[in-house]
Amino acid sequence: MADWTADEMMTVAAARQLRDGVACFVGIGLPSTAANLARATHAPNLVLIYESGCLGAKPDRLPLSIGDGILADTADAVVSVPEVFNYWLQPGRIDVGFLGAAQLDRYGNINTTVVGGDYDAPKVRLPGAGGAPEIAASCGEVVVIVRQNPRTFTERVDFVTSVGYGSGPGERERLGLRGEGPRLVITDLGVLEPDPVTCELTLTRLHPGVTPEQARAATAWDLAVAERLTTGEPPTARELAVLRALEATKHGGRGEPRRPPA
Repeated sequence: MADWTADEMMTVAAARQLRDGVACFVGIGLPSTAANLARATHAPNLVLIYESGCLGAKPDRLPLSIGDGILADTADAVVSVPEVFNYWLQPGRIDVGFLGAAQLDRYGNINTTVVGGDYDAPKVRLPGAGGAPEIAASCGEVVVIVRQNPRTFTERVDFVTSVGYGSGPGERERLGLRGEGPRLVITDLGVLEPDPVTCELTLTRLHPGVTPEQARAATAWDLAVAERLTTGEPPTARELAVLRALEATKHGGRGEPRRPPA
């Protein structure tokens, strides 16, 4: 038995993708947990940007929402929401967008709007777009963190909230989208990357203990698997300790994410 959970492995794997010193537009939930883990471990100079206008936020606990006061209290600057989008995001000044998804298809298109039925009468109405469409369109690259199962990894999303690669090669260019699109999709089973020719998401790395068959069974389309499929490194004791301290702050505990063990 591993001494970590699938969610912990996913979060650690996502955090490892964030380089020190880059500017990251962070979504609440799993993306925020991973981004704050990165800043508390290997990337202390990671610049966290939240949709509420907080630039360079340095929370010592996980924020409950983009409006959590801890973000403004610890930010380098707080600007208006229009400035975040019009000056920072849309001109391409933000390196990485970190997003979640309710549904994802083989071309990395994201749905966070409605599931089933149509827009006016869906089976489920989700929280909606927020800033995700602009993040997906304009950040230098996008990393998606999402749990992998057939309901989420669907053949076709019920609503395209945020464009990945649209219907395939050339679609982003045709739509005039500035950013390169989803570079990585990190799940509780492994890591997917777009094929350089077809743009279709391809399984390139498994988490320890996961098989390709498990990943295929958790995907509603015929999942492409890289010829040179690798296995990632398990979480270190330090990464787990910091992550668990952060997670403990979700329910009012303070945790100690700034003082990880050596």
